[in-house]
Amino acid sequence: MNLSISGHQLEITASLKDHIEKKFTKLTNHFDHVIDAKFTLSVEKLNHVAEATIHLPKADLHAISTDENMYHAIELVINKLDRQVIKFKEKTFDHHQLDGSIKRKID
Repeated sequence: MNLSISGHQLEITASLKDHIEKKFTKLTNHFDHVIDAKFTLSVEKLNHVAEATIHLPKADLHAISTDENMYHAIELVINKLDRQVIKFKEKTFDHHQLDGSIKRKID
């Protein structure tokens, strides 16, 4: 999995990079088939903007979050992506019961 972090008119510090990597493990706990992830951090006047796109098999998920604090904006965008990943994961499973409560993955 590739995780790229870039800043638009903003320098990415080691603490920002570590914070993103630490929070990103939340997504990989729910769904470990993430192919690629791109984070773009920027500042627009007084608002800090965190934008993220993750590439999954057969889908791309995108989220944007703004806040006065960059760390809180990162947490918000990770939470948005987490909800999208859970929804995508539920869609990829067939919810019809075969024998008992066995679920099979649709490819």
